[in-house]
Amino acid sequence: MFKNPIVKNILLALAVTGFGFILLNLTFLFDFLFQSLIVGFIELFTPVSVNPEMDYYWFPPMMHALFLVVIGLISWFIFRSKLGVLYKAIYMTVPTAVALATIGIFLYRWPIVVYSLGILFGISVLYYFYRTKQPWLYYYTLILVGLVMLLVGLLGVEI
Repeated sequence: MFKNPIVKNILLALAVTGFGFILLNLTFLFDFLFQSLIVGFIELFTPVSVNPEMDYYWFPPMMHALFLVVIGLISWFIFRSKLGVLYKAIYMTVPTAVALATIGIFLYRWPIVVYSLGILFGISVLYYFYRTKQPWLYYYTLILVGLVMLLVGLLGVEI
């Protein structure tokens, strides 16, 4: 049964979808812990009455940008490793979703710009995959996450 390429590809796609969803949930938990750690560290050196999330308008965007950098660094190590294509494709849900969510967070006031930049990001990554002849699972992951994030934006789901 696993030798049949159609069955194998369907199972690979289901694995990327299922485990990618689990990994995204873990990523949200990691983001919460990361931001809580940063806020806790800052509160050690500031007066008790200071709430950095509310008192400084630049603080929340900086936290999102820092988290994007952290995910980028982790991704660099993951994609340079000798992990298999399936594991990298599953992990790819994380940087793709984080990048698209960050675009949405920074530019939420201009929906047309958010969708335009999201499409430009997706096309750029697809072009990179095409030029470097990457496996089909990477294309699938990018399209899956892109469509899910598009639905999140169109339906007004809050992250």
